[in-house]
Amino acid sequence: MAINRAQLVKELEPGLNALFGLEYDRYENEHAEIFDTENSDRAFEEEVMLAGFAQAPVKGEGASVSYDTAQETFTSRYTHETIALAFSLTEEAIEDNLYDSLSSRYTRALARSMANTKQVKAANVLNNGFSSSFPGGDGVELFATNHPTLTAGDQSNEPSTAADLNETSLENALIDISQFKDERGIKINVQARKLIVPPQLQFVAERILMSPGRVNTSDNDINAMKNMGMFPEGYVVNHYLTDTDAFFIKTDAPNGMKHFVRSPMSTGMEGDFETGNVRYKARERYSFGWSDWRGMYGSPGA
Repeated sequence: MAINRAQLVKELEPGLNALFGLEYDRYENEHAEIFDTENSDRAFEEEVMLAGFAQAPVKGEGASVSYDTAQETFTSRYTHETIALAFSLTEEAIEDNLYDSLSSRYTRALARSMANTKQVKAANVLNNGFSSSFPGGDGVELFATNHPTLTAGDQSNEPSTAADLNETSLENALIDISQFKDERGIKINVQARKLIVPPQLQFVAERILMSPGRVNTSDNDINAMKNMGMFPEGYVVNHYLTDTDAFFIKTDAPNGMKHFVRSPMSTGMEGDFETGNVRYKARERYSFGWSDWRGMYGSPGA
């Protein structure tokens, strides 16, 4: 249905002082703080976890060398979604509007709607990360205590007891990350890069990471996490996180959080000969997800 003069009555009359409601700034590209972006040229992308070799055993004198096998363990699939939105303006509404270019005004609104959808879909990977209804390639949710491995048993990227964001919980998270193993039980060097929090925790994050001394203590102790540079990229606030006490840590594990761009944002405009209406459309295709759970650590809060 086209936007017509009946929906823009005040804009057809003289004496209007201001039009407002579409000028707000927006939170830009917060997904880029969480996901690594790659391009795609197919309907979906698959990434396969490989298991290497176990720890090398001792070879006895004169004995044969031991052989091991490598194999694939699980596959993560990214199925691209098409996101699109359009609007139409009648010829009369365009002609009779007295105050502004309708097309430029509402194309800005169209861009804001498209951008908001992308940020919501990106944040939902974390928002749904504690729910078994959203399993990854290994069959369990992103944040779990029972990520299966080939021979290393179940592994965890969340605390065994849910904890709120504080100095102790953050230190324990860093210790847990330092104990990550690969599919065959070999310890791997994975480091925290940044802390990701909702707006409700930004002040807590600032005090914990930026204070020169320990927070909420009268002891004259240094802030160990700050002095050791445990979060080289600091913390970021994501305004689309829905859990007010959950926090997340992005690590430097490769092939963790992924954003595939199948078709970048494109816009189109066309006029209809019979009605005179002008139609505007925006469209893009992308997907968000994760391949290796070691790329992220999270706590749902106590």
